[in-house]
Parts: sequence; structure tokens; C-alpha cells
Amino acid sequence: MSLREALAAAVTRDARYTIEAYEFVFASLDLAKVRKRKARRAKGRARKGRGKAAVSKHVSGQELSEAARDLALDLYGLMALPILQAWGIRATSDLGEIVYNLIESGDLERSPDDSRADFDDVFDFEAALGTEYVIPIEDPEEQ
Repeated sequence: MSLREALAAAVTRDARYTIEAYEFVFASLDLAKVRKRKARRAKGRARKGRGKAAVSKHVSGQELSEAARDLALDLYGLMALPILQAWGIRATSDLGEIVYNLIESGDLERSPDDSRADFDDVFDFEAALGTEYVIPIEDPEEQ
């Protein structure tokens, strides 16, 4: 069964969000996990010789929201905001709704400390994906 087939039930239960929105949340979660792993490794190198510190592999609502913002800008640039809006994602709280739909369907797990409110107002979508976005231009002399 493909991811799209598995998500069909979630989309049917909550038609506010398209299948692409759910796929985007999974991609954002993957990015957030990669970032968390890199941070753990860097922290481990910094602590080398001082014993191991337990670092959670859990991704917070803020971490997922920030990864979603960065992924959207990397993939879609100035089109990020209208694309996410077309999928039903208009605010970080929508990311939380999708995550909790996936928790309810058994596709994701939550920790006891998680709250749906962790996704509320992490950043202003319109500002972060629209008015504040600057097209990155590489300096040809630095290549």
C-alpha cells in the first residue's frame, strides 16, 4: 500500500487538507528528524569524553513547523504560500491539525508532553512564506 493510499482515510475524515498536505507534513517531519540527528551528533562531539547525554529523538511542534517553513521555501520559493494554502495549510496550527489527524489514525505517535497547542502561532505564515522571503542569489565569484 502506498503512502497516498494509506492517507486516503485521513483525507476522507478531514477534507480541509489535501493528500499533498499530508505528504508535505511527512516530508517536513523527515527534515526535522535529520536536523535533530545532526544536532545530536554535534552535541555528542562537543561532549566527547564527558559521558553521554540523553537527547530526545522526538520532534516538537515548533521544530516540525520550522522544518515545514524551510522545506516549503526550498521547494517552492515565492510560490510556497499559495501552494500550501491550496492544500489547506494556512497557519502552523494547520500543521498541528494534520499531525493530530495522523496520530488519531495511528500513523504517528505522540509523547505525553505533546499538545495540539504546540503548533499554534509558531510563526506568521504570510510573513514567513511571503513578505519576508528573499530569493537567495549565489555570488558567482564564490563558486
